[in-house]
Amino acid sequence: MTNIKNLHLSLEHNLLKEKLINTPNSLIIQDLDGVCMGLVKDPLNRIIKWDYVQSVKKMKDHFFVLTNGEHIGKRGVNNIVEKSASSAQEVKEKGYYLPGLAGGGVQWQDCFGNVEHPGISDKELNFLASVPHIVREKLTDFCIKECNFLSPKEINNIIDAVILDNFVSPTVNINTFYEKLSSHSDIYIKLQDQVKLLMDELLNQAEKDGLENSFFVHYAPNLGRDDDGLEILRPATETDSGTTDFQFMVRGGIKEAGVLFLLNYYYYLHTGEYPLGEDFNVRKAPHTQEELLSLVVNNFDPKKMPFIVGVGDTVNSTVMEQNGKTIVRRGGSDRNFLQLIQNIGDKFNIDNAVVYIDSSGGEIKNRKPIKLGKDGEKTIVLEGPGDILDKEEPLKLNMVFPQGHQQYCKFFCEVANSRKTD
Repeated sequence: MTNIKNLHLSLEHNLLKEKLINTPNSLIIQDLDGVCMGLVKDPLNRIIKWDYVQSVKKMKDHFFVLTNGEHIGKRGVNNIVEKSASSAQEVKEKGYYLPGLAGGGVQWQDCFGNVEHPGISDKELNFLASVPHIVREKLTDFCIKECNFLSPKEINNIIDAVILDNFVSPTVNINTFYEKLSSHSDIYIKLQDQVKLLMDELLNQAEKDGLENSFFVHYAPNLGRDDDGLEILRPATETDSGTTDFQFMVRGGIKEAGVLFLLNYYYYLHTGEYPLGEDFNVRKAPHTQEELLSLVVNNFDPKKMPFIVGVGDTVNSTVMEQNGKTIVRRGGSDRNFLQLIQNIGDKFNIDNAVVYIDSSGGEIKNRKPIKLGKDGEKTIVLEGPGDILDKEEPLKLNMVFPQGHQQYCKFFCEVANSRKTD
């Protein structure tokens, strides 16, 4: 049988399908937006198919989500799931909510919608609750000064759309501004700068309030991390929206740490023991790939390690010249959790799979589309989502779905309907 981990940008989905169907000890860890539903400017307009939700239920405890979005709240995924069903009551009673981690890893939910926030204090939650109000005031001031061509009603509607009052990850999503300011790129670029400054101000205020190490800002898309481990903003240009999502998040809420939480819970479900302890959460996890991998190696029984499939849609790289030197910036909010899954597979000699969904066909145009071509009669991938000049990309995208979330959801449903159970 072909080793999935040796494939690169493969379109041979049947190989992965057969392995998932025939491997009882397997675990899918999957992002949400752009993966099982299309990317849209306003999260309230997201749609998820009911047959996909039913398929998640069939996967039982071999599937978990891992998202920077949230389960709960007005813009949470739970509302979208309920709308896809015949009734919200059915979702609650039969357990059709998507199980797993949200908020980057600090919001846990089971399939019945029971939500916990392990490791977060009330003081931190109170500060997070204040963020949307501060952002609204600042954005309103900016629009009054810089966007006099917009009516007060338009400004209010835009701000309503861009402020996501998430419970543990309040977010400013400036995609709607990008659309409205399409002929005013200079104002949009200035807006992006101002939102970044506002995030910095919020971090400073948190420090003054005694919450020095409580929060960080997640930029999506981004240009990777700097030497201090902080994410690098992707600057907007006249032709590129750059970073559009500014998520004010709880420190420790990084997806790669979430992989360990989910793996710890998976082992408990299948062995009765938590390798990292029952009270382990992402805020107790280290932050570097090396330390995370070491924690897995030192605590998890390799004989019981599942075949892990990581699924995401946000991976990028940019090669640039800086001070006469060639610099490579590798980013994307799914990169690090996918990299850890790849590294675990390499270390444990398990055929883990990294799957990439091309979400560039959605409303948000800040992702490089997969480029397809022909090798005789066979369709092949000519270019992935990264920079073609990035010759030393460490993350190997084994499988790609160039037709986006619809293609992946069809694949997922086929797996769930045919899969051999424990």
